[in-house]
Amino acid sequence: MGRSPNTVGGGANTTRNGLAFERGADLRDAFTDHPRYKLDGDNVIDRATDQKVGTLFEKNKLYKNLLEAKDIDYKQILSKKLLPDDALLVGGILHIIEKKYQAGAGSVDEKLQTCHFKLRQYTKLLAPLGIRVAFHYLLSDWFKASSYRDVLEYIEEVGCDYFFLEIPLERLGL
Repeated sequence: MGRSPNTVGGGANTTRNGLAFERGADLRDAFTDHPRYKLDGDNVIDRATDQKVGTLFEKNKLYKNLLEAKDIDYKQILSKKLLPDDALLVGGILHIIEKKYQAGAGSVDEKLQTCHFKLRQYTKLLAPLGIRVAFHYLLSDWFKASSYRDVLEYIEEVGCDYFFLEIPLERLGL
């Protein structure tokens, strides 16, 4: 008898299942067909004014294009590099977006409880630039279940944020 395919994420299929969700909810993609905003490289441009309103920093670009460009060595501030799924700098606030996909019980449950630590670390990392940090989770519908009520309340209590399936740009200062 053959194995049943993993449809809930985790294990050997974490990348395959999780990336499908991440690709479908990529912040860069949110600007592709947006009526008000467009991208010019990593810059978010307001179509009406043709003015830059934000900058995208995905994964290592946060370090290369923001910190290293300002001569900041993250190793002098943090003991371990954090790689955001997406990050958007709007004004003086860097919005970190971590995407969590789940379609069944698994290890993502506990990862949601790390938002306060990550917010603290990103805040420490960006303090030399005077940039404030907002930490958001982009969650799959799985996390709408009543069993996640406590963790969703916790996320808000510690100053983080979450949304489901799509990235509401107005919550990112746009």
